[in-house]
Amino acid sequence: MRLKAGRALRALRFAAASAALCLAAPLAAQTTVLRLSNWLPPSHPIVKDMIVPWAKQVDAVTEGRVKIQVLTTALGSPQSHFDLAKDGVSDITYGVHGYSPGRFALAEMVELPFLSEKAEPLSVAYWRVFERHLAKANEHAGTKVLSVFTQGPGQIFNSRRPIRTIADFEGLKVRIPNVSTNELAKALKMVPLQAPSSKSYELLSSGVADGIMFSKDSVPFFKLEKVLKYATLAPTGFYNASFFLVMNEAAWNRLSEHDRKAIMSVSGEAFARLAGQAWDAADAGALDQMRAAGMNIDPVEPSLLAAIRERLAALEAAWLAKVQAGPVDGKAALDALRAEIVAYGK
Repeated sequence: MRLKAGRALRALRFAAASAALCLAAPLAAQTTVLRLSNWLPPSHPIVKDMIVPWAKQVDAVTEGRVKIQVLTTALGSPQSHFDLAKDGVSDITYGVHGYSPGRFALAEMVELPFLSEKAEPLSVAYWRVFERHLAKANEHAGTKVLSVFTQGPGQIFNSRRPIRTIADFEGLKVRIPNVSTNELAKALKMVPLQAPSSKSYELLSSGVADGIMFSKDSVPFFKLEKVLKYATLAPTGFYNASFFLVMNEAAWNRLSEHDRKAIMSVSGEAFARLAGQAWDAADAGALDQMRAAGMNIDPVEPSLLAAIRERLAALEAAWLAKVQAGPVDGKAALDALRAEIVAYGK
């Protein structure tokens, strides 16, 4: 009798274990791994302070059902990263709108000068205005826009002379990051040089370039404090750069509605805030490193700032004219951006 009872108990345990395995198998099969093509070193603030923390957040809010694999080798050039997501080569990518000149005209709004003292308010304001005004233009067709964000205020650095008057800019050969800064450089009568950021040290150390337009964090990241002497810092920046975080639309649609909502809870404005805070922290640390390296840190004096503003006023008018025929009211969007920056600061 005991023998039969023992056999029955073992059979029951076996059946229960089998049932548990059957239940576990479908759950394991539901895990989705999304590849994110990464074109920057793991030590860069975008990777270590934005993308990697966000990937962990996605894992957490989806309870492990969606995992993001941040690749150690890029699937293409930085300039190709939007198309890598659109075409499904990579599930998720991030990149710089300005690397595709003329393609994202509305994104050029946040590249205009004198918008914000920090990245956080501008990035959050940008996402809010993107949702309300810019998204309807569908410039990112083929992808799900997970977030848009900006770097810290772009500044001008050079190895030749301190900038005390508007004439001091004239003739400086400067490496520029995007189309907007090309026009900015010409307005200040500098000579713009287009080259990848990775070539900055080579251009400066060889004397091909006298200076560079960069956010503060990029100077020590690319070790440029060794070849630069003067930092000319406008309080709200000479320019900015617009970034995207996008996912292949078909891959997005394959996720459950529940997981899509969970992912957006840590994307959108939440990611814009995370990115802005990370960039502001990197900028603050970079300024300390520049001072320690002996660079001259020169805030732009009010009289010079007024002269610069006068020279650069045409940039805003040119952008408004460029987007005038499109589906977005450029002036309303820009006014909303500025209002959101102020509101966030309060």
